[in-house]
Amino acid sequence: MTDRTIRNLAHLRRSASTARVLNLLRVWRDHGHESEWAERPVFQTMVLNRSLIMKHRLRRDEVDAFYLRRQVATKVIIPLDSADLKSGGRYLFVGQRDYERVMREVFGIAADHPDMKTLALLDRLPSLDPFLLREQLRRGGVDPAICYFSISDSDLQRMSSFVENEVRPLVTLSLGPDLEAVGSTRRLAAKIMSNRPTDHMESLRTTLRLALEEYEDGIFCWKGFLYYKWVLTSLRVEAFGVADAVKSVRPVGKVDREARTWLDRGRSVLHERIIETCHEAERTLAIYDAAFAGLTDQNRPASFREFLLESPQLFSKLGDQLGAIQHIVSFWRFRFSSGSSGVGVDELIDIFMDFETGLAAGQVGKIPSRWAA
Repeated sequence: MTDRTIRNLAHLRRSASTARVLNLLRVWRDHGHESEWAERPVFQTMVLNRSLIMKHRLRRDEVDAFYLRRQVATKVIIPLDSADLKSGGRYLFVGQRDYERVMREVFGIAADHPDMKTLALLDRLPSLDPFLLREQLRRGGVDPAICYFSISDSDLQRMSSFVENEVRPLVTLSLGPDLEAVGSTRRLAAKIMSNRPTDHMESLRTTLRLALEEYEDGIFCWKGFLYYKWVLTSLRVEAFGVADAVKSVRPVGKVDREARTWLDRGRSVLHERIIETCHEAERTLAIYDAAFAGLTDQNRPASFREFLLESPQLFSKLGDQLGAIQHIVSFWRFRFSSGSSGVGVDELIDIFMDFETGLAAGQVGKIPSRWAA
């Protein structure tokens, strides 16, 4: 492993899981003494259940590790010493060449082992946001204890209230703005947020003329869009604050001319890209808003049907965009909090490069032509 990777691992030990990282080592340190941690794990294999799972932007020399071209991979890191992450660790990518052979030789896991299915579920997500991670695993029949997800009861309550406000037009369309609609709105929001919302929403599936699998995939992405809309609402101000902070942050110690030139360019580029990525995410969410309005305000269920059919592609792009922003905000909050040690020039360059790479990946996906402006 490179020094840069080792520094990042050392930071990860002290930080919580983020949109880019599932820190199972930290979960073990904090909750390993609790019975639920052992009784309802993410992975059955103990080594994996103390690993770090990352959404990793592939470098040029890593692209050939896969049979099919991709830009982001799910990286599994096994620390060499869980007490000292500066010593580095071994890693592999989910789905890399000879993946099944490597898993069998390193972990003794066969291709049909439940942990292989769990890793595949994680690999299909655009980011590791705790809410979407939990929903994806439950959807795949894996139901870990709540301690594995850094989402609080208060956040879940706030999101439930947000979802109620979002779906109110759909209920009002059916019942009108009366007292009965209030309870119905709460019930519809609860169904959407439940593990299997399709169990009690057959009428909507019939209206949209969707096959069961299409509908289940679409509802999951609908839930994801609502979650990301809530996240962006909560995150936007702080993201803009980080964009401004990037322009003024200075490293400690001596800075030579070459480094100063690079940092000056990096400040300008990062400031613009953070703001533009937030705007891009807003434009992607506006596609959902327009499709939902077609269903509730314009009596055009076909519009929402088309959205649900193509939502996985839009959902993936939105996940890349907001995953990058969430990572930047959470890392900045951690590394530049009050009382943190100063940042040297090499580390600051590393941070800028990491942020730029994540933001660039969010620009790669294309919006389907029918939704493009």
